[in-house]
Amino acid sequence: MRTKIILAFLGCAFFFNGCGEENVLPKPKAMLRLEYQRPTSEPVDTEYFTFDSNLAAQVVKKNRRSIIVEYPEMKAAIFLSYRNVRNDLNKLIRDAHKLSGEHAAKADGIQQKIFENTENKVYGAFYEVSGDAASQAQFFVTDSLNHFVTGALYFKTKPNYDSIYPAAKYLQNDMGRIMESLRWKDKD
Repeated sequence: MRTKIILAFLGCAFFFNGCGEENVLPKPKAMLRLEYQRPTSEPVDTEYFTFDSNLAAQVVKKNRRSIIVEYPEMKAAIFLSYRNVRNDLNKLIRDAHKLSGEHAAKADGIQQKIFENTENKVYGAFYEVSGDAASQAQFFVTDSLNHFVTGALYFKTKPNYDSIYPAAKYLQNDMGRIMESLRWKDKD
């Protein structure tokens, strides 16, 4: 009988010990993983310049000087605008800097990168904007004599930097490709 009592006691001890509270660890926060296809591009020809555009985008020529590179799946667009330089290069550059500065109120930061392609006479700057700003990136390029192009990235949604970050990075790379592939057309 004594053995039965000891076995019952040990069984209860194991049972209650096994049902005790476990060390519960919080689950790590999940991150949405968005994967985009590796961009392939095709040349786009305008009256004043050419550039390579991602095949995932739809290029809409609004008029001779305005082009929209739309990304319907991402609900985003890159707006390109052309201007002739007429002894007003400093003003055009100031206006491009000012456009980026207008987003500083909502932005956590704006990082400027100088762009220079001396072989094709394309010079400018790229502005990467972090935070809940209306535009996540802008750029301007010029040949310093005749041509000036600005580009700005906008999403068709309320800015929430954490949510649009992967798409913004992808599209910023496309903007870089536009700058790198841009070639001027000189009118004779």
